[in-house]
Amino acid sequence: MRIALLLILMPLASCAAVPQSIRSPVARSTDWHEIATASDRERLRDWRTAFTKALDQARKAGHSTEIAREGPLLEPDAALGPVPIPNGRYKCRVIKVGAKSEGLLDYIAYPAFDCRIQQEKQLQSLYKLSGSQRHAGLIFPDSPLRQVFLGTLVLGDENRAMQYGRDPDRDLAGWVERIGEQRWRLVLPYPRYESTLDVVELVPAN
Repeated sequence: MRIALLLILMPLASCAAVPQSIRSPVARSTDWHEIATASDRERLRDWRTAFTKALDQARKAGHSTEIAREGPLLEPDAALGPVPIPNGRYKCRVIKVGAKSEGLLDYIAYPAFDCRIQQEKQLQSLYKLSGSQRHAGLIFPDSPLRQVFLGTLVLGDENRAMQYGRDPDRDLAGWVERIGEQRWRLVLPYPRYESTLDVVELVPAN
């Protein structure tokens, strides 16, 4: 039986402010294979297919220049290792690549928001602390090249993260990779909303 991953956050006073206290997530295993849903294991397995498909969609829509400008951030095989990503405050910038359905944009880059990565016993947590769509979850070990992120999406003025595995439309699964000096990314293949691929750039805030 899949082991539950609980993501519990203290209420945020403001989605633009860093909360002074966040209650730690709880996981009953450090092996992400025992946590991830079947659909998320599939998304993680097919990450490169999602990446190349999204880039193809965006280039066909006329965004080749924007893609090239991002360098390794939008190159599928840019992971350098080693892991883990250091704990601390980050500026995180979300780029949505490839439209999930007709009428949506094939490329959109958002300004940087506030994120935090902190230690949670044997694991790490990642929180996107501002913005209308906020990632909240745990980072698990995988290989010397990358880590696995499992979490949920917090929307709008919600002040708590939903439990992972309860609502497939809110579940998030991705790969955390170092792509340069003091530069990391979170690759989220086939998110439920809007895009074929979400890429979150993570650079230290200080």
